[in-house]
Amino acid sequence: MTLSGKAVLITGGKRMGTALAEALARGGADVALAWHRSRAEADDAASMVRAAGRRSLSLQADLSTTRGCDGAVADVERAFGRLDALIHLASIYKAMPFDELTAEAWDAQMAVDLRSTFLCARAAVPAMRRVGGGRIIAFADWVAASGRPRYPGYLPYYVAKAGVIALVEALALELAPDNILVNAIAPGPILPPDDLTADERRAVEAATPLGRWGGTEEIVKAVLFLLDTGFVTGDVIRVDGGRHVR
Repeated sequence: MTLSGKAVLITGGKRMGTALAEALARGGADVALAWHRSRAEADDAASMVRAAGRRSLSLQADLSTTRGCDGAVADVERAFGRLDALIHLASIYKAMPFDELTAEAWDAQMAVDLRSTFLCARAAVPAMRRVGGGRIIAFADWVAASGRPRYPGYLPYYVAKAGVIALVEALALELAPDNILVNAIAPGPILPPDDLTADERRAVEAATPLGRWGGTEEIVKAVLFLLDTGFVTGDVIRVDGGRHVR
């Protein structure tokens, strides 16, 4: 799928979304950014899209609800006249010891990481059918893609991301007749969290075969590949510096 003249919806991902929006705009796409709380980051990304000469849209939506997802897609179609690709980044990454894990915390994780992935895809499919096909790219995690949990304290996160992988595989099968390709990216050490100490950052580098953090550009490359390819669907691309093989 060539990007020129296409419309892309990016959901969530306040740090990653900006880099993706700019790259997509440089490729000729109009870009909408759906946000829940991170308006400033979405607005900045939208400004970059406009600076690249493309149309942009920054919209608030609760993507854990049918209304929020349906409304976001409808807003994109009204603004751009079409929707060709959905890049779903929305996620919660927060440690919680098992003994402190509540049903409410479990539900919140599932709502943001798994339920919203399904609801956004379901909302986007009719719009993509109207233009003859499309691309859906979800975000999993290198740990979930490795097939086993590795860190205690992230039980609902791991289960939700494993569910995203299963969802992507099933959606790819369901939507193949519509020429809608569905894939996932499983990031590893891309950007260090702001609260990580220097020693903790070096420990991550030491545990990564390539010995460094990847940077947002590596995610951008993977996304652009999945948007461009016409024969990869139902797959998970690990962008983790080889973390899964150690």
